Amino acid sequence: MPVSKKTVEVDINSLWKNFFKNRSEENRNSLMECYLPIVKYTAERIYMKLPDKVEVDDLISAGIFGLMDAIDAFDPKRGVKFATYCTPRIRGAILDELRSMDWVPRLVRARAHQLGNATKTLEAHLGRLPTEKEIAEELEMDMDDFYRLQRDATAIGLVSLSNSLDTEGDNDICEIDIIEDKKSKEPVIEAQKRDLKNLLTKGLTRAERLILVLYYYEEMTMKEIGATLDLSESRVSQMHSSIIARLKAQMDTRKKEFSSR
Repeated sequence: MPVSKKTVEVDINSLWKNFFKNRSEENRNSLMECYLPIVKYTAERIYMKLPDKVEVDDLISAGIFGLMDAIDAFDPKRGVKFATYCTPRIRGAILDELRSMDWVPRLVRARAHQLGNATKTLEAHLGRLPTEKEIAEELEMDMDDFYRLQRDATAIGLVSLSNSLDTEGDNDICEIDIIEDKKSKEPVIEAQKRDLKNLLTKGLTRAERLILVLYYYEEMTMKEIGATLDLSESRVSQMHSSIIARLKAQMDTRKKEFSSR
């Protein structure tokens, strides 16, 4: 006989009550088993963007420590669901582990060196830039392995921003002085965006606002949003479609108002 969702929620709530009573290691371990799928899911998503030699099990192990810290620090009085609260901590613990592993110099730089040498050799031999297929043949790789190598080799590039650009003159001009700050935001545009956001979301409920924020800003899936808001995936999708339809209707009725801004 399948276990109902309500029964699972009651069991988890019971575990939390027992944990807050005595904070025993046994109760903590029981809670960790319940939320372990979040650790695995987060680790696997990060793993997809990393070189093949990084082990997903190492990421999961690091994420478990993040989950443990989240359980110890969780305060239900804040009104935030634990699944929402623990995910950033799990992700942070995994990223900290990657930094401590220092995988960039050992893996990515080695791959970049391998790819660079093959490219230079072919360029000297052919008298032109080689194609991807020619480089793959030089490395004795099929195209899938080559693209994987290419992805890893270009995963990161470090440039010293203190390098001087004026090698002959007396002006102390460095890389950092001429790089465009693409992260800086135009105050006027940001103010317009804020006004538009407030105008559009004025009639939305808290849950509807959360769905938009989690989907478009946090890039969470419908399934993840459902788990966060305690709703089914189909219900979240239905609400999202309804919200978008209402916003489109508002845009149509307020075209003149937007164009005058």
